[in-house]
Amino acid sequence: MASLLQIIHFLSITCLLFCGVATSNQIPQPYVVYMGSSSSKNDEHVQAAESAHLQLLSSIIPSEESGRISLIHHYNHAFKGFCAMLTETEASILSGQSNIVSVFPDSVLELHTTRSWDFLAAESGVRASPRYDKHVPSDVIIGMVDTGIWPESPSFNDKGIGKIPARWKGVCMEGPDFKKSNCNRKLIGARYYNIPLASNENKASPTKATGSPRDFEGHGTHTASTAAGASVVNASYYGLARGTARGGSPSVRIAGYKACSEEGCMSSTILKAIDDAIKDGVDIISISIGMNSLFQSDYLTDPIAIGAFHAEQMGVLVVCSAGNEGPDPYTIVNTAPWIFTVAASNIDRDFKSTVLLGNGKTYQGSAISLSNLTYAKTYPLVFGNDVAGSYVPMYEARNCRPGSLDPKKTAGKIVVCVDDDPTISRRIKKLVVEDAKAIGMILISEIQRGVSFDSGTFPFTEVGNVEGLQILKYINSTKNPRATILPTIEVPRSKPAPVVAYFSARGPSPLTENILKPDIMAPGVAILAATIPERESGNVPIGMKPSQFGIKSGTSMACPHVTGAASLVMSVHPGWTPSMIKSALMTTASLYNNMRKPLTNNSNKSANPHEMGVGELSPLKALNPGLVFETTTQDYLQFLCHFGYSQKIIRSMSNTNINCPKNSTEELISNINYPSISIGILSRHHQTAKTIQRTVTNVGLSNTTYIAKVHAPMGLVVNVFPRKLVFFKGVTRLSYKVSFLGKEAPSGYNTGSITWRDGRHSVQTVFTVNVK
Repeated sequence: MASLLQIIHFLSITCLLFCGVATSNQIPQPYVVYMGSSSSKNDEHVQAAESAHLQLLSSIIPSEESGRISLIHHYNHAFKGFCAMLTETEASILSGQSNIVSVFPDSVLELHTTRSWDFLAAESGVRASPRYDKHVPSDVIIGMVDTGIWPESPSFNDKGIGKIPARWKGVCMEGPDFKKSNCNRKLIGARYYNIPLASNENKASPTKATGSPRDFEGHGTHTASTAAGASVVNASYYGLARGTARGGSPSVRIAGYKACSEEGCMSSTILKAIDDAIKDGVDIISISIGMNSLFQSDYLTDPIAIGAFHAEQMGVLVVCSAGNEGPDPYTIVNTAPWIFTVAASNIDRDFKSTVLLGNGKTYQGSAISLSNLTYAKTYPLVFGNDVAGSYVPMYEARNCRPGSLDPKKTAGKIVVCVDDDPTISRRIKKLVVEDAKAIGMILISEIQRGVSFDSGTFPFTEVGNVEGLQILKYINSTKNPRATILPTIEVPRSKPAPVVAYFSARGPSPLTENILKPDIMAPGVAILAATIPERESGNVPIGMKPSQFGIKSGTSMACPHVTGAASLVMSVHPGWTPSMIKSALMTTASLYNNMRKPLTNNSNKSANPHEMGVGELSPLKALNPGLVFETTTQDYLQFLCHFGYSQKIIRSMSNTNINCPKNSTEELISNINYPSISIGILSRHHQTAKTIQRTVTNVGLSNTTYIAKVHAPMGLVVNVFPRKLVFFKGVTRLSYKVSFLGKEAPSGYNTGSITWRDGRHSVQTVFTVNVK
């Protein structure tokens, strides 16, 4: 869920864009100028390009404002361009120049904020051979674009890890609180950037981020350790979730790129970090960041899409979070086909906090609360309605809105709040109740309770509507209602799991429905991983030291699980391309939970591909997928043609002489060689079937035969031809076609799968077909 600060930021940006005074378009602000693929090979070329960009600026910026003729960022390795302070008029002039692909404002992007790896392994049903275990040596390098890193964490210990790969060209930047000695054979690189913040009033003088790669938010440290943290035994969050914390491939190397502050991540800085990561020599880039879906750009004004396109061209896999704006459809971000987009699920572990009422009844709620309350003492219990401040509407008080409660009525009591107003987050409600001198809080919320909220030491629990109604009835049944909230306990082996998290952003993609997004689902609820030491003493239990680990939820946490799994596959198959690794993970994903039933969402309904992609990540199965779909740069260029971009722009982006097909239309996007199939519109009035082609590459035994099995909903006619693929020595790639006929199918999205089996492997392709 978006924080109050993020909401304020987006409202301020909207105001700047739409409600400024008449001359606001002449106030300089940061703009990104994207100029396509880079051909710079040496420092001389880079310097010449930088000079040319400065000359370009001097041609449009008035001489009396020559101080603006400077570059905030300069992109020169994988792609070319720059970020500079421009007026709207100057940006418009540049966008009309033939050598410029796009010009867009430097906007704010959001952070999409142990047991999980064991859970994934258990659910895969595959025993890892010694060759594939968690100690497999690896020279794979992951670039984490995030809030920085806390190098002292035991998760970044380099014990048992070999020498830094000779191909590594990165640096370990120093700062007042970060030395080169903080890097090691695990954490091999760290960079930070000057970050112009959107909230800065003086746009002509951007502020700087903290002058070091050190993480002061915890987000970057958490994601990095989730992806590739070293094994740390007996890790826990003040006793909760105790076990061995580790990444997906603990011997993989990490390079941190601090591109974000607590206020967000500027798009120009994200682009710079991606360009640097590619130049430094990373193999995978992990980005748990994205645009707000309300302000979603097209692919040529989306910094992550631009950077990821060029990364993929240069053989670097980019994994991104899908966003936290679920459960509504069309909220997903990072949807370009060359991005590996990750949704979030829970694991088989829950955290419960019990409410004990004065009448002896107990109700179990969801929470991560380090409360020191006990059975021995109860406290007065009140409903927000009944403790409203003067002249405050009851609606605001029962939702515990800021300023709605009267501290004289709440001091020393447990306050019950409801969740009718989605604009007020749980964290804000908790702060309101705590500020009102209450002793604790019970939140009634049906939607969010599946994701435990960390309230620190403040007593808190979250119950559903049924339990909440009983608590409210009890309050109204006695003159002296009392209660207590017990500390959180861990509930292991919970079922069902995995379940799609309510916050996980949903597809279809608002840009095109002919590519299925998200791609895959991975654990993102209540994930234990390394974090920064707690700075607020009130969140540390009395008598304890700040924990080195934290429990966080979000697609931000799901993304590094896929990053870690991809690094494991890359370690075992170093010659595979990014699309082969992506395909291996997608075609081996699981569609079933730990009850061996189809996956469900937070509403306990069957999950669909726009919620979970092709299913839950299954890393060990992906090590031996049998067949893979290779999505080439040519496929992505065809995608851009079919999406509607001009041939000239695509040539500039790709540094190729591509010729777009004359019949390019968006519906042809379904035909690029992707590991899933999505058809945005299938007319039921067409008498002929729509046919899609796919090509698979055999990465298993050379002599093998695959047979296709179709699982389709009633009324949708799906045929595969040929239904048999025979591979032998010298024949490693074969194509097949799939036809879809929807005359008898129900309206809306029809989903199913095509599975190729050879007795050893099961290669699954999920499809979604929108019948109209």
